Amino acid sequence: MTSHTFVLNGQPVTVEAPDDMPLLWVLRDKLGVTGPKYGCGVGVCRACTSHLDGEEFQPCTAAVKDCAGRTVTTIEGLADGEVLHPVQEAWLECDVAQCGFCQPGQIMTAVALLRRTPEPTDADIDQIQNICRCGTYPRIREAIKKAAAAGRAATGPTPQAATGLATGLATGATP
Repeated sequence: MTSHTFVLNGQPVTVEAPDDMPLLWVLRDKLGVTGPKYGCGVGVCRACTSHLDGEEFQPCTAAVKDCAGRTVTTIEGLADGEVLHPVQEAWLECDVAQCGFCQPGQIMTAVALLRRTPEPTDADIDQIQNICRCGTYPRIREAIKKAAAAGRAATGPTPQAATGLATGLATGATP
């Protein structure tokens, strides 16, 4: 086993793991970060979508050794404490989640899209490849447009705090 050090959700972490262990398993099994979900293991479903140095990526296909010295952000690191990120707020306001399994990855993809394209068109949103088995795509589109219209997505958390069940749904806190 090798020591791997990287920044996770704003905090430096060091973990002992084989170099080729997928980062998703390091996050979930070694560090207890359960927001990124295992769906397919090959980067297709995108349920595990997180950010690596600010860019969207799938930790199920990234080896832990490739993250050394880099910054990993999962859904758990998107909010500022109890203050949700504006995209998380829009998700709750639009009642996007049905089963909720894919929502952490959906939210992380939406944040990345809005950073690149602050005013996305329907065609831009249609480029999102995350799979939602419950079919909440119309509500996902509505939430992305809501966050974009408010001009809030790239600015980070707002003063409105959320707690309890709403926070759990928006942060992917369930295993």
